[in-house]
Amino acid sequence: MKQILIITDGCSNVGTSPVTAAAQAFQQGITVNVAGVIDYGTIGEWGSREIEDIAKAGGGFSRIVGTRQLAHTMQMMTRKTVVHTIQQAVNKELKNILGSDGAGTIEELPPHDRARVVEAVDELTETSELDVALVIDASASMRPKLPAVEEAIRDLMLSLQARTGPSRIAVFHFPGSPNGEGAVCDLEWTNDVGKIKSLFGRLPMRGATPTGPAILEVIDHFRYVTLEREQRLAETYGKGEGISGDYVV
Repeated sequence: MKQILIITDGCSNVGTSPVTAAAQAFQQGITVNVAGVIDYGTIGEWGSREIEDIAKAGGGFSRIVGTRQLAHTMQMMTRKTVVHTIQQAVNKELKNILGSDGAGTIEELPPHDRARVVEAVDELTETSELDVALVIDASASMRPKLPAVEEAIRDLMLSLQARTGPSRIAVFHFPGSPNGEGAVCDLEWTNDVGKIKSLFGRLPMRGATPTGPAILEVIDHFRYVTLEREQRLAETYGKGEGISGDYVV
């Protein structure tokens, strides 16, 4: 199960449309969620609309939070993001299981069957493998907000550690170059909350906001992780023994 969470305070202004990039991510099984951080109207109408459109195209959801409430709101939002992303994947699997001839929703099932499905949903929510890529806007206006963002990421890691299933995060910032393109990985996949401390102290803050190119960069990173996982599966189980290259949780 794969998720991108973008944290930004402005409109994309360089490169590929972030809405197009988010749609591409969703097509590849990656849910895209967006947290917009406002500071005295920094985001504005266009920015708010773009944030909503990115999340919609990415199959996720968006939140706009105020600077004063940022730490608490981001903690709440990141936890809900994880639960929502898991629930999306679970619902998709349930739809496949029930089929077109079955009940349209869980609520329409007979009580006994409904209880069994709900139990299965609860178990999958806690045990499914989960990778979350945090993609942080490092434009100059984000500098005073980074301590609160770091606190929110730490809270996310703590909430993931409470799950019984394997959970990891990776942290990226954008723009990734002086030309305002792409994203840079600051923290490779980990479940160690200690690695998050002072994560943003060395970030170069720049003016551009290349949200679209950053999403595409992270999609490529996920693709590499998927190939790496498939290679480990092949080494573990051997080739030609029924392990599909498209194996997912």
